[in-house]
Amino acid sequence: MHDERNRNAEAQLREKERGLVLWLRARGSALIGFSGGVDSAYLACVAVDALGSANVLAVIGKSASYPEAQWAAARDVARRFDVPVLEVDTDELADPRYAANPTNRCYFCKSELWSRLAPIAKERGLACVLDGANADDLSDYRPGASAAREWGVLSPLADLGFTKAEIRKLSRLRGLPTWRQPSAPCLSPRIPYGTAVTPARLRRVEAAEAALRSLGVEGDLRVRYHGDLARVELPAADVGQWLAPEAAEKLRTAVVAAGFRRVALDLRGFRSGSLNVLGGVRADSPERSPNDSIRAAGEAPAA
Repeated sequence: MHDERNRNAEAQLREKERGLVLWLRARGSALIGFSGGVDSAYLACVAVDALGSANVLAVIGKSASYPEAQWAAARDVARRFDVPVLEVDTDELADPRYAANPTNRCYFCKSELWSRLAPIAKERGLACVLDGANADDLSDYRPGASAAREWGVLSPLADLGFTKAEIRKLSRLRGLPTWRQPSAPCLSPRIPYGTAVTPARLRRVEAAEAALRSLGVEGDLRVRYHGDLARVELPAADVGQWLAPEAAEKLRTAVVAAGFRRVALDLRGFRSGSLNVLGGVRADSPERSPNDSIRAAGEAPAA
């Protein structure tokens, strides 16, 4: 009975994917905003199968906020699955509206991205510009979606009702390495709203996360920037093992080497968008005891 349910579920997913193929073929060609994440990697690979490589272009927008590890993952998928790729530089940090880090920061980022990609699609005669937004994104706060609409960008995965879980399952059936890849947004959301986004702060966060990956941390990971304090969010199931003295010291040493002076391990584990929660620790808040601010947020000091 269990096997039969699995077969039926897989058949339904395959049918949903056939609907996506038909949607793509009706357009004929496409440029895809390609970060190399779970969603855009899946969309790009299906598009190549549906339309052929000559009718698809996956474009990577590179900037200081785009993690190097994500770039490597994007290039790997493109190479292994014959996805044509173009890289363009974007410079959202030069926009003071973005750098000031308001709550609609992503709007300015996506405006910069699509203003670069839409003309490329037109120059190359590609019928449409696509992003990897999925159905789950429709219920989240996504100011960047407004910029996409302004530039006529289409979101087939969202429009056809593909959830993140379904995209992961279909990616696994296709043999895409991204099927189990943790969510990997740009680096800027690690910095609290209202605290300026700078290349130096982004590099510090990226270096700290890379150092923790080198220690064997897997799954969702965030190093949240709070001035000289790094608040580390690990998968909730893994938090306990990093509380042991020897492990905690390795974690502390790795993050301090990346440029932070103090480290806190968030006992609640990874929470998407946790910096958006009102009352969180802010780098620009009035002086107070470091341990008070850490414990007030439910964290254990590691340094």
